[in-house]
Amino acid sequence: MTNFEWRIILKLAKTRASIALLAVASLALVGCSSANRGGEETKTANAELLQTTPAAKGDAGKVIWNSTYGELANLDPIKAFNYPENTVVANLCEALFQMQPDFSIKENLATGATTEDGTVWKIGIRDDVTFWDGTPMTVEDVIYSLNRNIDPAEGSYWGGGVVANIKDITKTGDNEITISLKQPDNLLPSSLSTIIGTVVQEKQRKAAGDNYGNPDTGVMCTGPMKYTPGNWKQGQSITLERYDGYWNSKKAAKSKQVEIGFVVDPTAIANGLKTGEIQGSYDVPLPALGELSSSTSGSLVSGQGMQIMAIISTGNGAFGDPAVRRALTRATDRQAVADTVYEGTGTPSRSVVPQSAWDRYPDAAKSRDEKLPDLGFDIAAAKEELKAAKVDTSKPIKIAYPSERSFYADILNEMANGAKELGLTLEPTGVPSAQFGAFFSDPEARKGYDGFVTTNYLSAPEPLLHLISVAKTGSDQNYSGFSDPKVDAALDAALAETDETKRSELTVDAEALIMEQQPWVPINDLAVRMYMNEAVTGAPASFVYLYYPWAADLGSTK
Repeated sequence: MTNFEWRIILKLAKTRASIALLAVASLALVGCSSANRGGEETKTANAELLQTTPAAKGDAGKVIWNSTYGELANLDPIKAFNYPENTVVANLCEALFQMQPDFSIKENLATGATTEDGTVWKIGIRDDVTFWDGTPMTVEDVIYSLNRNIDPAEGSYWGGGVVANIKDITKTGDNEITISLKQPDNLLPSSLSTIIGTVVQEKQRKAAGDNYGNPDTGVMCTGPMKYTPGNWKQGQSITLERYDGYWNSKKAAKSKQVEIGFVVDPTAIANGLKTGEIQGSYDVPLPALGELSSSTSGSLVSGQGMQIMAIISTGNGAFGDPAVRRALTRATDRQAVADTVYEGTGTPSRSVVPQSAWDRYPDAAKSRDEKLPDLGFDIAAAKEELKAAKVDTSKPIKIAYPSERSFYADILNEMANGAKELGLTLEPTGVPSAQFGAFFSDPEARKGYDGFVTTNYLSAPEPLLHLISVAKTGSDQNYSGFSDPKVDAALDAALAETDETKRSELTVDAEALIMEQQPWVPINDLAVRMYMNEAVTGAPASFVYLYYPWAADLGSTK
């Protein structure tokens, strides 16, 4: 989750932890939430954010798009854990299940999934899918692809969490596989809509060897867009072409080609979009908003997102005390952050889980209102929270941020203002990107700091999976060593529950326990910011473009 200059860090830290790091380099995004339980007025409701744009009416021929975070490093799906890679690979390589623009999960290369206990899953596989070379996708290709995440020699960036829970994957029918887990997981299909469930051709992978995913070898997949070696001009752009033999005729690519450029300079992006040289882009840079808001060549679109800006405790110093974190949350004018840093479109978070992930479960709203703590801006309430602190509050609280991203300093300065009201001293501390990157992979790098910033997103639209990632003992984004037996038990109980309604209630219980301690202090929910030229349409507006073949939906407005 970064712009291009941080990719080297991702290569060095091949874990989910590194992705959270890369998230911090994300440019400020539009934010919103449907809830105001946090105590501040909501300026924009999720209902006002788009999930889709008007469907394309025809073939636009060649569409010129841009990757705001720069050039991808590799086309190998299991190395796609970053904006540039995922934005491209999502159009090429398909998963067993697919996240939709409304964040629902549907069968894709799989025909369905069944389980009796959440431990043994039988998954049907389509028999009418071909790779770009015309050869059929087989069950063996599926099993090989899933096992790539387990094989240490493959170096998957997705090798922890869900993957670590897999006992074995076997062929149990001509068009069926069975995945056996060590512990129950009733959300497995959601996880299989991510890169974990992506299928590649075994033959081509083995033939490519160490060159797999590079410009001269590429990949062999089944998606609606295909990559042809030679179409990746390093340092400039990558061109995806329509695969005319795509199995799902209803979702065939609308346009013949989509060229994705690697422009990262905000001024150049704004000029390119305004003149039409670039026809569209996700994650429009914040400095470009003013100019593009008045552009007549196209429109800025605010889409429903799954991102959150938060401050992560290292477990050290005064910030390591839950009472101090609760107090600082309530003493921080998070609406001011939304209004100023996020240009009036951010919304104060009510949890470490972005609101959009909960919108799929409307029945949980009442329970969340009853059980989640109030995070609203209230200095008096903050002082009451601080009374429970069991640490020395006289020492400064050092919160690190990447010094190249000045908007983080603005956010932390707002928190420092609140801290001062409580008699605390909070020191925003800028750290060079190369050094800051290690915060997410090396505990030694975090020594001397009480917390650090992140702009984070959910890999799957499930609140429970994100809560596990953040707060389960030993989990991938638990950077402070946070451990609470009650939290662990609540998370395990929710994951093992087969009934969706009951699981949702149990997830709220776990969320409430976590929010009482706030291993992450949530600041703002963030949403997608997209610009499209008036000549093209169809791209999904929601935060699905890292998982869904968005380029295939692009086409002409006429």
